[in-house]
Amino acid sequence: MARARDHELIGVFRGHPGSSSTSKATLGLRRLIVDGEVEPGERVAEVRFAERLGVSRTPLRIALSTLAHEGLLEQLPAGGFAVREFSRRELDDAIELRGVLEGTAARFAAERLESGLELAFLESITDELDEVVADSAPEVIAARYPPLNDAFHEGVAQLAKSPQLERALAGCFVPPLASRNAFFVSRSRLPRASEMLVLAQHQHRVLIETIRRGHGTRAAEVAREHARLALVHLDLLPADQGAPAESLKHPPLRGVV
Repeated sequence: MARARDHELIGVFRGHPGSSSTSKATLGLRRLIVDGEVEPGERVAEVRFAERLGVSRTPLRIALSTLAHEGLLEQLPAGGFAVREFSRRELDDAIELRGVLEGTAARFAAERLESGLELAFLESITDELDEVVADSAPEVIAARYPPLNDAFHEGVAQLAKSPQLERALAGCFVPPLASRNAFFVSRSRLPRASEMLVLAQHQHRVLIETIRRGHGTRAAEVAREHARLALVHLDLLPADQGAPAESLKHPPLRGVV
């Protein structure tokens, strides 16, 4: 199942052809880290992860260097790489920056929309998300919501019609808990997760409508509010895990915002 999820990412991260072993290694390892399947501080053993991702050690080594450059990994003094831990301040800053950039994307989308037909993709995705949210089975939500949620936000970014902005947004998802898909927690079910999901869906609908009406300033506000749901999620995690906020470590993630 883990490998199937790795293959799903090939279409998610732009600029990485699916036929490349290096891209396969990079995408797969990034997903394992963001999902929390590799613990903070854990050393990434080359042989083990090369086998798991179905690549040789050479592309895996390139992937390790790439993710270290992104900030997900850190090089160990004795050699090799380990998963980084992130401070709460780093997470807060990353979420705030994501909100600013996604707000700008929403404003550009509203200002540059040429036809309501351009919103058909977002509307279709949101209809599917409504169905998922209405499903009470956690495993169904966890499996279906993240890729649809990613597709929605990438759709907004495309409507902004700014390649520079899309590239800037790609750099905002390094700390796992700052990503859009950092909402569901497999080891720790947040009591308020379902209501936050409903709120996130409501914001998706409002965002579409503000873009349709060309209300760029309001679209930017909605997008920033939407990103800040991740801050609410972070505030709830410590109490749910029995740990102080300043010592938060990211758990395995499944998710939304």
